[in-house]
Formats: sequence, structure tokens, C-alpha cells
Amino acid sequence: MKLSILDQSPISFGKNAREALQASMELAKTGEQLGYSRYWIAEHHDFSGLSCSAPEVMLGYIGAHTEKIRLGAGAVLLPHYKPYRVAETYNMLATLFPDRIDLGIGRAPGGSAEATMALSENFLENVRQMPKSVKQLLQFLHHDFPPDGLFSKIQASPVPEIAPVPWILGTSQKSADLAAEYGTAYAFGHFMSDKPGPEIVASYKKQFNHSKTQEMPETIIAVSVICAETTEKAEQFALPMILWKKQSAEGKGDRGIPSIEEAQNHFSKDEQTQLLHEAKRKMVIGSPSEVIEELNKLQKIYEADEMMIVTITHRYEDRTRSYELLANEIRK
Repeated sequence: MKLSILDQSPISFGKNAREALQASMELAKTGEQLGYSRYWIAEHHDFSGLSCSAPEVMLGYIGAHTEKIRLGAGAVLLPHYKPYRVAETYNMLATLFPDRIDLGIGRAPGGSAEATMALSENFLENVRQMPKSVKQLLQFLHHDFPPDGLFSKIQASPVPEIAPVPWILGTSQKSADLAAEYGTAYAFGHFMSDKPGPEIVASYKKQFNHSKTQEMPETIIAVSVICAETTEKAEQFALPMILWKKQSAEGKGDRGIPSIEEAQNHFSKDEQTQLLHEAKRKMVIGSPSEVIEELNKLQKIYEADEMMIVTITHRYEDRTRSYELLANEIRK
């Protein structure tokens, strides 16, 4: 099973954004050492508890501290930006870090309505124009405009020897249809979707139109995972994220990921049991053998090429340990 990392760069209570971003860089380095295939970092804007608003900046920083792990955005929120600028940015990264750059493309706002307005005043119209924007972005990446096209005489410079690999990211049928239509790889966010994921991924494969850069459909399934030496310990590590999500929904998530002690004190024993039971419907929580068993099941259900793991714990050391335990277990 190919494993990769999706990092939301969380800020833990008692830490600041700089420490969170530094921990993300260290996680990428560790992931490379452990044999993870790729490291993607997410884009969020004024989102309580998450620190990365500019993946391209972090990817330049991380690329300079790693050597071979593939790096990418998970995802560039395209309705906020002009395709030409995105192509320039990721071509620049691909020039600096040859054959290592992925360009994940998403349509979500990534923050509040106010933040969305500050970034792009006509966001909903830009979402409606998403298919056109994706097509134009791919044309800029591969310099593939018709000879008489408006942009046929310009390039998204610098032009790398190996272009960034585009991925459509999503949680619904629309994203799958878009990836199939334009012949890109597809990453499905299992951890944040209530839609019938396996059916959506299957439809992508069935409808896939091969392109100049993607002969066959390729899929990643992103899964929320917390792994520890024992099931009990993993469940303890999961409680802070459960509390943080509750706080965020109430507009109180700006304190960051709470500690285990705070989460345990906030919820009664019965509440902890119930909340963990509910969380496990979308998350994988457990010992290394339990987690790998569940990931294998999900991989078979989705018929996925790769599993991408997102892990949020209060202590950055516990997050790193979770990835380490998975990598060690998969080698057995």
C-alpha cells in the first residue's frame, strides 16, 4: 500500500503559527525518511487553528529541506485565483524541485464568507466557471492553447523540464466528473465527505478520458487517522481533535487544538465513548495493526492506488509518531 501525508498544519493550544509551520516542515522531512510517497499541505484562510494560507510558500521552504518526496498543494483553491498565476507559481516550484511537484486543484472557499470576499469578490461566479478555469490552467501548464488563442503567445514562466502533475481534489460527484473530463488524477476526501465515496471514485474511473499527461485514471483516498501503540492511547489522542471540531463549530476554535487533559475534563466518560464511536465512522483510530487493517479495507472498497493520511493531535510529537508507527507496520 502506498501511503502519503496530507498536512493541515494545525496550531496546538500553547503554540503559535510559526511553531505549527515549523512542525509541518519537520513532518515532511520525517515522512521522506519513513518512505511516504508524497506530502501535500492544505490551504485555509483565517481558519481557526490552521496556519497555512499559502501552500506555495511552504512548499518552497519544505522543498529546500527535503530531497525526493513529492510535494504538493492539497489544494490550491482555484476560484480565488487566475489560472495563469497558479501555473507560474507551480512551474516555478517544478523548476526548483524537478519531478517532485503536484498541483492539487480544489473549489472550496477555505474560510469564512468574509475571508472569501477579501480574496475574490465574485467567488460563486468563479466556482461556476471552474471547468473553464481548470481547462485554462492545464493549457498554461502544458502550453497547449490553439494557435489563434488569446494566450497562445505567452508561457507560464519559468517552464520546467517536467511539468507539475495536476490532481483534481474533491468530495463530490462534480469533482470526479471534472477530473474524468480533463483526464487528470483524482483525490477523494473520504475524511470530509458524507457522499457515497466508492461510487464517486468508480464513476471517475469509468468516465476517464485519457489526456496527454495521464493515460490511465489514478486515485488517492484521503483518510483521517490517529495511530498509537495501543487502541486506548489512540483514542486519548483523538479526543482533542473531537473537542476542537466542536469548539470550531461554535466559533471558539481559535485557541487551537486542546490538550488531552482539557478534552478529558470537558467530556464525561459516557460522552467520550459516544463521541469516539461516532468519530470512527469517518476516522481510523487504533493501534498500528488495527489502523493498517482498516486502511486495507478502505483501499479495497475504493480500489484506490494510494492512501493519504491526515493526522491531527495536540502534541506534534504524537502526530509524527502516528505516521512512524504506520510506516513501520506497513513494512512488516
